[in-house]
Amino acid sequence: MMDSRKQTAETLLSLSPADVANLKEGVNFCRNKTTGKEYILYKEKDHLKACKNLCKHQGGLFMRDIEDLDGRSVKCTKHNWKLDVSTMKYTNPPGSFCQDELVVEMDENNGLCLVELNPPNPWDSDPRSPEELAFGEVQITYLTHACMDLKLGDKRMAFDPWLIGPAFARGWWLLHEPPSDWLERLCKADLIYISHMHSDHLSYPTLKQLSQRRPDIPIYVGDTERPVFWNLNHSGVQLTNINVVPFGIWQQVDKNLRFMILMDGVHPEMDTCIIVEYKGHKILNTVDCTRPNGGRLPEKVALMMSDFAGGASGFPMTFSGGKFTEEWKAQFIKAERRKLLNYKAQLVKDLQPRIYCPFAGYFVEAHPSDKYIKETNTKNDPNQLNNLIKKNSNVVTWTPRPGATLDLGRMLKDPTDSKGIVEPPEGTKIYKDSWDFEPYLKTLNSSVRDSIFLHSSWIKEYFTWAGFKNYNLVVRMIETDEDFSPVPGGYDYLVDFLDLSFPKERPSREHPYEEIRSRVDVIRHVVKNGLLWDDLYIGFQTRLQRDPDIYHHLFWNHFQIKLPLTPPNWKLFLMRCG
Repeated sequence: MMDSRKQTAETLLSLSPADVANLKEGVNFCRNKTTGKEYILYKEKDHLKACKNLCKHQGGLFMRDIEDLDGRSVKCTKHNWKLDVSTMKYTNPPGSFCQDELVVEMDENNGLCLVELNPPNPWDSDPRSPEELAFGEVQITYLTHACMDLKLGDKRMAFDPWLIGPAFARGWWLLHEPPSDWLERLCKADLIYISHMHSDHLSYPTLKQLSQRRPDIPIYVGDTERPVFWNLNHSGVQLTNINVVPFGIWQQVDKNLRFMILMDGVHPEMDTCIIVEYKGHKILNTVDCTRPNGGRLPEKVALMMSDFAGGASGFPMTFSGGKFTEEWKAQFIKAERRKLLNYKAQLVKDLQPRIYCPFAGYFVEAHPSDKYIKETNTKNDPNQLNNLIKKNSNVVTWTPRPGATLDLGRMLKDPTDSKGIVEPPEGTKIYKDSWDFEPYLKTLNSSVRDSIFLHSSWIKEYFTWAGFKNYNLVVRMIETDEDFSPVPGGYDYLVDFLDLSFPKERPSREHPYEEIRSRVDVIRHVVKNGLLWDDLYIGFQTRLQRDPDIYHHLFWNHFQIKLPLTPPNWKLFLMRCG
């Protein structure tokens, strides 16, 4: 048996001398017929480069780029991202990712092997054999969305508590009605893991209630480049025991319980996932990671949980113009959801957990102003995924309902045990049918009348603070009403990010252009508080057009992740304005 505590070299593909001789100059697509995995080889005279045929953005397959006359680029079938295989850099969007290269090894007969070097698996350090679990010793209770309440011996742990209020300004609302005792459950926790800073995982309305009862509750987050709690000091939430831990190192809770936080391979600056181990039994929670731990994950864990739904993006439902017809968007959504289901089912098949649970996708665009998004931004059904998994593997699946509890000891011993999963009592409210919109909309609306917006110079102040420039992009920002029509008295202005100027008309030079219409209450709340633009984009609070139809990764990445940690100094701004 391979020792996973040491670095290994895995051969992914072998080509015979004849196959190597048939490689043509430029891009070559190759497939391992045994595993079904696909690879790309780039040949330039006697030099070869290679990588997996897997887009780093969201795992789509590449195909030939017919627009590339040099024969160096491939295009992703998911979102049309382009990779220059000769440099292993993505050219569309520019400045985004670099593709991970594989090692090309030639033998004495001019045969070829593609080799991937794998570092040791961090979870295999200090390995522990699974011990038998007593019934009731380990219980996992689903609360809502990505929030699980774990009983692990005499310790309790919770994941990502979003139990009240909206996420992403006012774009997302809870689909499920949480158990009435959710706050008591959180208060009993010995520790809470929060995976990342998105507000459907880091919910300040939820944490505000928790902090009023237990301000010193231990909370653990990964050591991401963008701190998870970057906005804590300005949130009004008083938490005093936040622990930032390094990736890939066991955190010991007691003699039986430990956990390890891992980073995402695509968004290491913000996304994390977690392995919890109790008496040698592992629980893997990949949360929202696009490629958790770069795709290297423990196999045959006791319980695996992951997102499944899709629809957590402003693309393409908030876009218009060009190809973005309703028919195109509907077909795109249908294809994307099907691809996501197949990807998740294949991942479960590859990892072979004993039990799999789809979660972190139970949200709804409940506010009446977002009726269009609710009706068109269809999401995967968890039962559909679980049925697909059952067709391809022997993995036991669990579709959770609020308050339902899985007894891990019972399920591992006998998956057919009727007491292995205890459903909520009959008559329990499962789906929410009302949401308390008013307090949250009132907070947003209060920003509309803030005195900083009496002075048009706030525009220069804000974008100077944001710090994004020296990029050839012109953006038109339009403040709108609920229906995305320009609001009377609202601001409508241009920003030229090449020199960070604010022209009255579009410049005469050749430039890409985007028009961003944003609901006035949300955009002013974001500006006033120096918040990330995820509230606008992921929260469906914008409508976008772009010419040409190119994703500007550097621009969006900056405003969604890299804004300054300290909000603008509006007090000083108002003093200067007199």
